[in-house]
Amino acid sequence: MTAMLQPHTDAPLVAVNELCVSYGRIEALRGISLSVGRGEVVAVVGANGAGKTTLLRTLCGLVRPTQGQALVCGHDARLASPHKLAAGGMLHIPEGRGTLQTLSVRDNLRIAYDIRPSTQTFEAALAAVYQRFPHLETRQAQLAGNLSGGEQQMLALSRAVINRPELLLLDEPSLGLSPIMVSSAYRTLRALKEEGLTILLVEQNVKLALRFADRAYVLRQGRVVREGSSEALLHDPDFAAHYLGTH
Repeated sequence: MTAMLQPHTDAPLVAVNELCVSYGRIEALRGISLSVGRGEVVAVVGANGAGKTTLLRTLCGLVRPTQGQALVCGHDARLASPHKLAAGGMLHIPEGRGTLQTLSVRDNLRIAYDIRPSTQTFEAALAAVYQRFPHLETRQAQLAGNLSGGEQQMLALSRAVINRPELLLLDEPSLGLSPIMVSSAYRTLRALKEEGLTILLVEQNVKLALRFADRAYVLRQGRVVREGSSEALLHDPDFAAHYLGTH
């Protein structure tokens, strides 16, 4: 498959500055600032309720911030529709996979292709997906809702092959999967990383996220409380004791 490397530019694909989001009186994000450079893999980690999913939903245009700035692939996420952001190069795979349950595997992939068509034909793009996920070819006529959790995660990740995004926003890819399927999902993600895909990853499995990402931000109650290289955080005794349960 052709690598997804993009032309060099110094502009980050994600640039967030003092972003605030509220649900009524509840402040979910409280002045968050972060960036993701082209070709980087950045993890956002933290406990339940820290604001991780809200951050991704804001960046893909599903939630409107109360203040602050958020640029995604050169578009203002405060104003752009999710469809425009997707057409501009952003792919959001939400917690729960985000597959269209009443459509077949092939139809799910067709819709992903049509959102951002490439120079390849759909059939050629589909062949690239089935080369990477041969199990999906045997399930192509099956409804997505009838797939197992691991198969649905395969289908969700296959959108990053057929859609060829510049930026992948990925929410809890290991959630609800067996250890074998988690390993399989992260093998796919590592291959996409090696091909140059930029990834912003939300993951409750902190150790897994840090071993995969280049850098990480730690959220607590809607604020960034730590940031740094993944290697530095993994080897920080205080961080490991607090977040990883080790000494």
